[in-house]
Amino acid sequence: MKTLTRLGLLAATLAFAVAAPASAQAKLPAGVTPAMVEKGKTIFKGTGLCFACHGPEAKGAVGPNLTDAEWIHVKDGDYTGIVALVTKGVAAGEAKLGKGPMPAKGGSQISDEDVKAVSAYVWSLSHS
Repeated sequence: MKTLTRLGLLAATLAFAVAAPASAQAKLPAGVTPAMVEKGKTIFKGTGLCFACHGPEAKGAVGPNLTDAEWIHVKDGDYTGIVALVTKGVAAGEAKLGKGPMPAKGGSQISDEDVKAVSAYVWSLSHS
């Protein structure tokens, strides 16, 4: 009987562990996957040039901190708003709190798909 109880406990634990990633995925914005977040992190720290202004850990430098809950140019850090901001950039006249301007796509040549991945990563930094 103890063996059956242990097996039941093991099965329940495994079921929870397998289900956990699905629930974590459910917390991401619609259309965003964990793979996009990981790809965005690589782009952020590389070809996207984001690290140059926001720092390698996105905690701010010339550009604002992207890891806290304070959003300067995007209401509540909304994913679609982040995509729009990265795509368009922030004009000098629109910059707030002395942070900005930011060229479209951070001055890089990343694709629209890459912008979505970077935006997914940026969203994840303050919505974990």
